[in-house]
Order: sequence, then C-alpha cells, then structure tokens
Amino acid sequence: MSTAERPMPPLDADERTTLESWLDFYRATLAQKCADLPEEGLREASAAPSPITLLGLLQHLAEVERNWFRRVLAEEDVPPFFAPPADGGDGSQGREGGWELAEDATSAQALARWEGEVAAARENCAVRALDDTSPFMGARVTLRWIYTHMIGEYARHCGHADLIRERVDGRTGV
Repeated sequence: MSTAERPMPPLDADERTTLESWLDFYRATLAQKCADLPEEGLREASAAPSPITLLGLLQHLAEVERNWFRRVLAEEDVPPFFAPPADGGDGSQGREGGWELAEDATSAQALARWEGEVAAARENCAVRALDDTSPFMGARVTLRWIYTHMIGEYARHCGHADLIRERVDGRTGV
C-alpha cells in the first residue's frame, strides 16, 4: 500500500461538502496508516488481548461502507463480505464483520474491496439529498445521519490504527 494524499476538509463549506470532506479525510487517514507496511505488519495485532490488526480494520471498514451506503441507504440486496463476529459474551453479535483474518487474505485484496465500496458509497450518495431517508430498524434514517455516523466510525478506528501502527513500526502522526 502506498501513501495517499490526505485532503484537508474546507473550513467554510456548506453542510454536505463539510460532511463528505470529513469522511474523505478519515478514509485517507486510514489509507495512510496502512501504507508502506509489509503484509506481516498489516497482520500484527495491536496488543493482547485485542486481536485488532490494520488489515482487519481495512476489511471491517469495507464491510461498514457496504452496510451503510449500499444495504441501508440504497436498499441494495448485497451479501456481506464477512460473517458477523460470533457473540462471545461481549455484545459483538450483530456488528459488521471483517475483523478476523483468513490465511489467504492480502492487503491488495482488502484495499481493492475497500476502495470499491468507497466508490459505490460516493455514487449512492451523489444522487441523494442529505434529508433523503431509507428504512432502518423500524424507522427512517437520513443520509445526514449516515454521514455523521460514518465520520464517528472512521475517527474511532483511525485512533485504533494510530496505536497499531505505532506498535508495529514506531510510526506516529499522519
């Protein structure tokens, strides 16, 4: 994986541009955290007992993009890439998968899958207004809510990626 340019969100844009820009900022941050590491570095777990890896984060966020922007927003009938985690008593049941690494999983495969889902997300969002809704959990959810949720999801996981990357090779910052 190579380092991608990280776009600074504009300071004085309209609401939609602001939301899209912050989501893209965090997407680029994730890509940078995964950049220039060999496969074994991307597979290295953060710290016991956590099994989280950079490759697992990339897979998980491909699944999250697919879920929110294709299944929920666009109401597409697309299967998950990964089985959801089994409930090990930690409340993980019902969450998106991707955390576990198959022996044959590669960074090239994970990156291509994630980039494909990001592209699909952009297409699905481009034809909708922020106030457009889709069915979700017996109610309706707006695109605005989904953007806000995704910004939080990425921000949280970019924090994880920061810590993992520092543990793997000492690299800090972006």
